[in-house]
Amino acid sequence: MPLTKAIFRQNCLDKIKNSQTHNRLYKNIKIGIKLDKELKKIKSKKILFYTSLPFEANTAKSIKIMRRKYDIYVPFMEGESFKMVPFRLPLKKKRFGIYEAGNSLRDIKKIDIAIVPVVGVDGNLQRVGFGKGMYDRFFAKLKKRPYTIFIQSEFCYTKESICDYFDITCDLIITPFVTVRNKNMFINRK
Repeated sequence: MPLTKAIFRQNCLDKIKNSQTHNRLYKNIKIGIKLDKELKKIKSKKILFYTSLPFEANTAKSIKIMRRKYDIYVPFMEGESFKMVPFRLPLKKKRFGIYEAGNSLRDIKKIDIAIVPVVGVDGNLQRVGFGKGMYDRFFAKLKKRPYTIFIQSEFCYTKESICDYFDITCDLIITPFVTVRNKNMFINRK
């Protein structure tokens, strides 16, 4: 039976949800250190972060550190996709159990970096998410593709190409123990 995106997604979700909880804090710290180091090298001004679900890599500490120097945005769900809103407290629990900042009238169309949660990654370093397609729709609306960093609490990768053409790809994958750079994405990058 060939590997499909749905089967791979379920395998990755099982791996993530069944990972040991006693070292989750340690993994989050390792990811946070790697992410902060990477963001300091890039020196961009506008960053899209995600707000974490309980089994995802926690980005709260990185947001707290980065918001002192940079413009931080988070997703605000709208229909089948989302728009970016400035990060501000308090966050409220919304659809899918995701915490969101309040809505904003600002229409933000440009970011320098996108921090994106992933369930798994295929051989082309394309994202396998939760199956809703929200990030794919969001990226399709952007005028310029941002530097994209995928974050995983557990490295879940297949060498096979199982994603669709519209699934987003990354410049960098950060996990607690593995970091992968997409060399194909650096060809025309300064």
